[in-house]
Amino acid sequence: MRSISLVAFFVCLFSFGAFAQDKVFSQFYATPLTVNPALTGAFDGKYRFGAIYRDQWRGALDNPIVTFSASMDLRFDIGQKRAFRDAIAGGLVFFTDRVAGLDFNTNQFALSFAYHKALDRRSTQYLSGGLKMGFSQRNVNYGPIYFQDQFNGIDDFNLPTGENLPTNNFAFADLSTGIFYTVTPNRKQSFYAGIGIHHFNQPNLSFYEEEGISVPLFVKFNAHFGARLPLNENISLLPRLMASVQGPHIAIDAGSNLRIALNDYSSMALHLGTWVRPVRFNDSFGVDAVIVLVGLEYENVMFGLSYDSNVNSIANYGRMHGAFEISIAYLGEYENETIICPTF
Repeated sequence: MRSISLVAFFVCLFSFGAFAQDKVFSQFYATPLTVNPALTGAFDGKYRFGAIYRDQWRGALDNPIVTFSASMDLRFDIGQKRAFRDAIAGGLVFFTDRVAGLDFNTNQFALSFAYHKALDRRSTQYLSGGLKMGFSQRNVNYGPIYFQDQFNGIDDFNLPTGENLPTNNFAFADLSTGIFYTVTPNRKQSFYAGIGIHHFNQPNLSFYEEEGISVPLFVKFNAHFGARLPLNENISLLPRLMASVQGPHIAIDAGSNLRIALNDYSSMALHLGTWVRPVRFNDSFGVDAVIVLVGLEYENVMFGLSYDSNVNSIANYGRMHGAFEISIAYLGEYENETIICPTF
């Protein structure tokens, strides 16, 4: 018998609005356009394709939470005959998130643009600015949802309901902006930092907007830092940190990947990484997950596989209560080993 109580339904429904929970990827560096619009075109090549899939809490839920994002961005160098080689870039981003059971879905399609300003004659330093304009849709399927007044008193929920349910589908605009700085002293060493500001128009997430109820989405700030540090001819350290602040929530992803070249030409490499994610929700602060990653880089194609092991009390009752992520990226017309925004 499929049944979901009225209380449980609205707790789940408003948990995505009132608390303004945003999408989370452990391999955030594999989805650069969702981290900061200024990362559009921030790579050494002409074009880039990327996709990431996240499967969360499969052991704790009958149907896991599934998140998927795909993107494409193009980079166009301008002023190639000048000492300062600026660039412009454009990109497309698609994102979908599904909470099974309630069939609660969030989908977004966005356009992003960035300008990369060279700060020195050798173009080893860039200051970038970006803007992303998205169109989002949210919907919930009322079909599998049953209420107390539908119970026939014996064995089924086959009576009509008197609940006045809101429209189950709505759309809204979503705007983001950001800045990004990178310096590449040589082909094997780089440093970067940036700030992304998401949802600065604070769209209304309420299904009851027509009734005058407003649930604004909190503005989200992403501060991200990273580097590529060669340890020897074949091994590099890739430390990264991203701090996200959204309303009362704070999440920090900190860790490092180790890149191990598998041949003399550095065209094939193994990536191994460990990460930790401390979070703050309202007044409590603690470690939410420990993350491990393995990746493979072959010429201009990169693969990544990671697993989140949740350590918070919500997930402790189930087995396999973490999250799997798999990512893939392809860099077109890849020029050399200096990647402004590393994929892994």
